[in-house]
Amino acid sequence: MDKQTLAKYLDFANHHAEATENDIKDLCQKVKKYGFHSAFVNPCHVALAKQLIGNSAAVGTVVAFPLGQETKDIKTLQAIEAINKGADELDVSANIGLFKAHKQQLFLDELKAIVDVVKNKKNKVLVKFIIETGFLNENEIKEISHLVLESKADFVKTSSGLGPRGASLKDVEIIKSVVGDKIKIKAAGGVDTLKEALDFIKQGVSRIGTSKADKIIDEN
Repeated sequence: MDKQTLAKYLDFANHHAEATENDIKDLCQKVKKYGFHSAFVNPCHVALAKQLIGNSAAVGTVVAFPLGQETKDIKTLQAIEAINKGADELDVSANIGLFKAHKQQLFLDELKAIVDVVKNKKNKVLVKFIIETGFLNENEIKEISHLVLESKADFVKTSSGLGPRGASLKDVEIIKSVVGDKIKIKAAGGVDTLKEALDFIKQGVSRIGTSKADKIIDEN
């Protein structure tokens, strides 16, 4: 795979608590230099990233990250604010506690509410739900992937990178068995090398979230 094609699979992310404006400027400069799909930043840096990126790439941010246990109303307000600041894509941490408590209808209602608010605000904004596969067994991954599909989100995202573990190829295989080509899959958490990135792409992901995107491309 050539570098230009590979770069379009990569969301170059900096979600560190200590990220400064200078760090975000460096991130955005590299997004433009390498041709990555997007710059993914924390909510407080969305406006800066959009100013720096313009239309040369997407700007993404996270909602209720990484625990997902804000209330539904707070999540929707955060999503709206992110869109107002210029976000093109939202990676939303799902409330895994609701799912684990077998409150699937409440879980699904929350997903649907977030998707509806986002799409009504700006239909082109992509919504990805982070299901944190490290907390789930195989059957749970299948069930939660079905709920994300039912919500009409654009992507299932494997993990935050801050949970018990990152993405695995098995996770993607399980998710793919449920969603097929109806919605896309994003892998994140521990995808740090060229081989890992290519393996995930072969397994069927459409996007990879990584803080090592520049290093992955430089390996190619």
